Amino acid sequence: MALATNLGFPRIGPDRELKKAVEKFWAGKSDANELIESAAHIRRANWMRQKQLGLNHVPCGDFSLYDHVLDTIAMTGAVPPRFGWSGARVDLETYFAMARGRGTAAALEMTKWFDTNYHYIVPEFGRDTSFRLASEKIIEEFKEAKSLGISTRPVLLGPLSFLFLGKCSDDSDRFALLDSLLKVYEDVLDKLAAAGAEWIQIDEPILVLDLPESVRSLFERAYAKLSAVKIEILLAAYFDELRENLDLAFRLPVKAVHLDLVRAPGQLELALKSVPKEKILSLGVVDGRNVWRSDLDRILTALKTAAAALGKDRIFVAPSCALLHTPVDLELERDLDDELRSWLAFAVQKTREVVTLTRALNEGEHAVADALAANRAAAAARRVSRRIHNPTVKQRVEKITPEMLEREAPFSLRRRAQQSALNLPELPTTTIGSFPQTKEIRSARADFLAGRMKSAEYESMLKREMEQVVRFQEEIDLDVLVHGESERSDMVEYFGERLDGFAFTRNGWVQSYGSRCVRPPIIFGDVARPRPMTVDWTTFAQSLTKRPMKGMLTGPVTILQWSFVRDDQLRKITCEQIALAIRDEVLNLEAAGIGVIQIDEPAIREGLPLRRDRWNDYLTWAVDSFRLSAAGARSATQIHTHMCYSEFNDMLAAIARMDADVISIESSRSKMELLRAFRDYQYPNDVGPGVYDIHSPLVPSVEDMEELLRLALQVIPRERLWVNPDCGLKTRAWKEVRPALKNMVEAARRLRA
Repeated sequence: MALATNLGFPRIGPDRELKKAVEKFWAGKSDANELIESAAHIRRANWMRQKQLGLNHVPCGDFSLYDHVLDTIAMTGAVPPRFGWSGARVDLETYFAMARGRGTAAALEMTKWFDTNYHYIVPEFGRDTSFRLASEKIIEEFKEAKSLGISTRPVLLGPLSFLFLGKCSDDSDRFALLDSLLKVYEDVLDKLAAAGAEWIQIDEPILVLDLPESVRSLFERAYAKLSAVKIEILLAAYFDELRENLDLAFRLPVKAVHLDLVRAPGQLELALKSVPKEKILSLGVVDGRNVWRSDLDRILTALKTAAAALGKDRIFVAPSCALLHTPVDLELERDLDDELRSWLAFAVQKTREVVTLTRALNEGEHAVADALAANRAAAAARRVSRRIHNPTVKQRVEKITPEMLEREAPFSLRRRAQQSALNLPELPTTTIGSFPQTKEIRSARADFLAGRMKSAEYESMLKREMEQVVRFQEEIDLDVLVHGESERSDMVEYFGERLDGFAFTRNGWVQSYGSRCVRPPIIFGDVARPRPMTVDWTTFAQSLTKRPMKGMLTGPVTILQWSFVRDDQLRKITCEQIALAIRDEVLNLEAAGIGVIQIDEPAIREGLPLRRDRWNDYLTWAVDSFRLSAAGARSATQIHTHMCYSEFNDMLAAIARMDADVISIESSRSKMELLRAFRDYQYPNDVGPGVYDIHSPLVPSVEDMEELLRLALQVIPRERLWVNPDCGLKTRAWKEVRPALKNMVEAARRLRA
């Protein structure tokens, strides 16, 4: 019989219980025991829920207090020396220090997990790195589940993906560390087998990348060692197709191989022809990254084809990837209308879909006839719903011309016009947009949304907050100001709430990094802007000061990437619809007298396909969408964009083609390493490399920032260098922001002198 399985479940809890417990611990309001008990409660609830839904393989080890890659760093004892680790078990203090920094020890870098908005902690290796089993978390959690009567399938990040996703702090080869690393993995597998584990899921997502032969050649050596342990291995790769790595995966001495058939449905045919007779295929048929109901009839057709070729006992039915990237439970969304709810599925519902599909395959469709009938009815209703289609929007997209993507003058001429209009000093200082969202702001927003605070009172409160932000920026002598975004709960949600075609949830939270959770909007229909979205607040802030005030917008690609996007039309078309809405906003801001407008695109690198042969198509429409949003502005209007926590080296030509007047990037954790690419490419426009790591509570000194700026000046000419933090300041406290920004301005002042 086919088995119903899962690759991972959301770890945050239905009401973000993990976020609350971790932040309470960080604030010193709870101790380690309380945090550990809260985490255990979430794990138990997740295991019990999945077992009750009918899964045959329930995952464990997918839970993390911060990040699963950081868990692997702890498991292998790969703690950089600067954290002063004793070398015994990795304790909570050391664990969180690697993620957030401690004293003078800077946090490990953070970047995007493949093409998702999840951020992972980047392992840091060197020629002196040694590995040892320093955390038995996965073993302890397997035993914990077993004590509850639940036999689970432990999940590990594979050794080659762990090394590949890390970086070396010196010029050594991280893959030279493989043999030492494998000893830890063998030890873990031995202990799991001794504890009674029959299966282990080892994730090697790098198998969907264009890997160099030097890395591909290491897989057989690595898995020959791991397969010697008496435990069955499921090798899991996801987010794309395996292509040339499919045969490699099938050659490895593993019992089962997982395929993502949502992102790459076409690979099933080849897999059925080439899979060895002794192997099981784990078929990822339910979308683990979006919120739409599955087309169960279509999936069943594929599953029946697989069963005819393999037999049912060689099939695992699964989501395409771990459900980390979806909200927990649709049943919590009581405010969504019945029609929209009928189109959706969150992690709990997707798990139920996996079980339904497995039962239909094993027992026949009659066994789940009601579920299949409800699924067909919902799909049919969605296809013909009037809420989805807006003929006016479709016609406007069809009328986009190449001329609409071009600014009225090249950068060299625009720069002169902007210098004349803005009169900024050398090394101008600014911030990325948001200022701290204090407890008072969040409480007032909650009261307003709940009807406990009247609109006029709420607006007055926001204006007071904005005025305080403006006065502070004037006080420390920033050159280009922002209004602080106290009216915005989220940089995508705010715009989605003001655009047609979007829907919102109350509890649709997903983890972005650590304790940071976001609530992605749902794009269900054609996108249009009924009215201006930011003009009133921006012009109010500008009225408070004579200094330039930036209009703050989120770019079309980022709104697309950070939303759950409709799956019934090309993403390119949806992005163009959003770009036209942002274009209208740019023109309204400019007409209202705003001379600096930032269109943030932190997600443009994130959307890059994992296979290089698809890059050109994506970069063409993504960059064109940004240009469409910005190109209507006059030459004297300075267009900024912001990008963070991504590797830009391989797409700088596309970034240059965006033709933003100023780009700000995250670069403090990497000590300006990203700027090498800007130097090698000879990037032509202005650059603001971040000098203040806003994801750490540490306050950098003037000397720290001055050192980073001197490194930047080795790459970027003085006349094209801006000074700014890595990212927005929303998540930081004022007690950190005030001294940090003062130090930043002083660092710029010293270098001007």
